[in-house]
Amino acid sequence: MIVITTPTGQIGGRLLEILLDETRTRGEELRVIVRDPERLPDAVRARVDVVTGSHGDAEVVEGAFDGADAVFWLVPSSPRAPSLEAMYSGFTRAAAKAFTTHGVGHVVGVSALGRGTPVAGRAGHVTASLAMDDLIAGTGVAYRALANPTFFDNLLWQVASIRDDGVFTGTDAADRKAPTAATGDIAAAAAGLLLNRSWTGTGEVPVLGPEDLSPNDLARLMSEVLGRPIRYEQQTLEAFGTALAGRGLGDGLVQGYLDMMRAKNDGLDDGVRRTPQTASPTTFGEWCERVLKPAVQA
Repeated sequence: MIVITTPTGQIGGRLLEILLDETRTRGEELRVIVRDPERLPDAVRARVDVVTGSHGDAEVVEGAFDGADAVFWLVPSSPRAPSLEAMYSGFTRAAAKAFTTHGVGHVVGVSALGRGTPVAGRAGHVTASLAMDDLIAGTGVAYRALANPTFFDNLLWQVASIRDDGVFTGTDAADRKAPTAATGDIAAAAAGLLLNRSWTGTGEVPVLGPEDLSPNDLARLMSEVLGRPIRYEQQTLEAFGTALAGRGLGDGLVQGYLDMMRAKNDGLDDGVRRTPQTASPTTFGEWCERVLKPAVQA
């Protein structure tokens, strides 16, 4: 039995698709925790055990983890969380207890790059995510944290600006190269770990994408795929914070994003070397063709 959280999200939804395909002949059962089961297609609901509710709720995870061999763990974004600690470790605490109570053998979690770097302790959301990893690892469960950089898919928040103005923004210097990855590759990495549970202990599995890219590189590749000029505009951290506050985020969460972006500019994502084991396959150009271009043209 594999339990999947956030089965309608970018990563959890793709993971569910992979596991539904892969488990047809493996004898694995799938269970999902979802707030609104109606968001799952009828064909999916017919093939999985559905637990309705939030996976931050103790009663929900107590029921969902009964009989579970493995769990995919992802903390959802919570704009109204009172603090970063509450958003990550606070949300996870009931599940961590349930892992032990129900003897869950393996947990795969979505986390971030940065552990061991000089800025890891002042990186806002990443610092809180790493503390969540420590909380889960402290239960004694076999745990792998998927250590991720910035997602290609974050650009989908800017589809309107890309389509209407040919512009996307960010806080990185235009020529600063950094790892970026597709959420589909993160889901595939999670699926591999959940299906082959021969691993023990705790550790990280970096998902770095195939190459480091700068915002200028992203603009060039988007221009090629979309067939029109796309340019990058660097925004100040202050402007970024104002935009987040305008979307309803509380002061603590806004500051967490500012600290994270500042830490990324100071090398937060640069601590892991890309190897055949840490690279992931989807190029940014391929992602643009498969995901961004249809979204822009919709």
